[in-house]
Amino acid sequence: MSNTGTWMQRVAQDWLVLELAAGSGATALGITTGLQFLPVLLLTPLAGLAADRIPKHRLLQLTNLGMALPAAVLGVLAVTGTAEVWHVYLLAFLLGTASAFDGPARQSFVSELVDPVDLTNAVGLNSASFNAARLVGPGLAGVLIAAFGGGAVATGWVILLNAVSYAAPIWSLRHLDVSRIDAAAPADRGPGAIREGLAYVRARPDLLLVLSLVFFAGTFGLNFQITSALMATEVFGKGPEEFGLLGTFLAVGSLTGALLAARRNQVRHRLVVGAALAFGASVTLAGLMPSYLTFALLAPVTGLTALTFITSANSYMQLHTDAGVRGRVMALYLMIFMGGTPIGAPIIGWIGEEYGARWTLLGGGLLTIAGVAVSAALYLRLDRARRERDRQVVEPGVRAAPAAF
Repeated sequence: MSNTGTWMQRVAQDWLVLELAAGSGATALGITTGLQFLPVLLLTPLAGLAADRIPKHRLLQLTNLGMALPAAVLGVLAVTGTAEVWHVYLLAFLLGTASAFDGPARQSFVSELVDPVDLTNAVGLNSASFNAARLVGPGLAGVLIAAFGGGAVATGWVILLNAVSYAAPIWSLRHLDVSRIDAAAPADRGPGAIREGLAYVRARPDLLLVLSLVFFAGTFGLNFQITSALMATEVFGKGPEEFGLLGTFLAVGSLTGALLAARRNQVRHRLVVGAALAFGASVTLAGLMPSYLTFALLAPVTGLTALTFITSANSYMQLHTDAGVRGRVMALYLMIFMGGTPIGAPIIGWIGEEYGARWTLLGGGLLTIAGVAVSAALYLRLDRARRERDRQVVEPGVRAAPAAF
C-alpha cells in the first residue's frame, strides 16, 4: 500500500513541478529530484551506522513517520492552491532526509527476516512487491490527477493519499513477532565505526566493482522521473494520463525482472556487469524511439534490464558481506546508488533544456555503457595483477585459483 502511494506521489510531484515552473520545467524537475536524493549522499553513512546500532523494526517506524509528514504538508499546500516551487524543493529535501535513514535499515532488514539460503529469493520478492506497486501507482496517479482537473490542486489530493498510505508499514512493523528476527549484535558505540565500514569495502575489490557499476547506472541511467516526463510532454505532446502510463509500462518489465531474480540461487559478477550493459543499451535505444507507442512498448524492456541489474547488485552486496557491517555496507551502496542522483539529475535536466529531451536518454545510456565498460576492464586488470602476485608466492607447480567473474 505504501509503495503504491510512493509511486503515486512521484508522478504527482513531478506534475506539480511542471505546473508551477512553466517554461523551466526540465531544470525544476532536475533540482527537485536532486534535492530529494541529496540527503542520501550526505547522511547515509550515519544512517548505516544507525541501522547497525538501533533495532531495525523500531527505526523503520520512525522513518516512515518522517516520510509521511512532508507528504502531508505538500499535499495540503497543493490542495489549498498555495504551493510554490520552493515549497516543493524544501519538502522534497525533508522527505529525502527521512528516506536516507529508511533505506539502509530496510535493505539490511531483509537478511534478518530470512535465512541466508533464501536471501536472493527474498530480495527478488521484495523488488516484486515494490514493482507491483510501481505497476499500479503511476497509472492510478495519472487517472486521478486527470479526474480531479489536471492542475496543481489535483496533484495535492494524490500526494495526500500517499501521506495516509504510510500507516500500512507502521502498523505492520508494530505487529511483527520480534522473537523471530535474526538480528546481528549491535555495532560498538565507540569512535571509528563508520571508518571501519569503509575499510571493509576498500579491502574487497569485488564489492568496489559492484559499487562502481551502481554509480554509473544510478547517476546517468536511472533518471526515469525526468526522462519520462520530458519525453511525454515535450517530444510526444501527451498529458498526465499518458505520462503516468509510462511508469506502468516500465513497471511491467521491472516486475518481470524482479520475479526472475527471485528464482536465482546465486549471483556472480558476470550477471551484474551484463545486466548493467543491457540496461545502458535499452536506455540509449529508448532515446531513438520515433513515437509514443514505440517508446511505451520499449519501456518494459528497459524496466526488465534495470531491475535485473538492481536486484543482482543488491543481492551480491548482501550475500557477500558480514552481518556485523551489513548496515554500513548497504548504506554505502545506497549512498552511491541514490546519492549520485543529485549529480546526475541536474545534468540530465540541463541536457534536456539545451539539446532536447531525447538526449536525456541518449546521453544517460551512453555514459552508463562507458562507465560499466571502464569499471569492468579496470577490475579485470587489477584481478590479473593480483593473480600474478599470487603465482609468485605459491609453491612451484601449484596454480592460483582463477577469479569467479
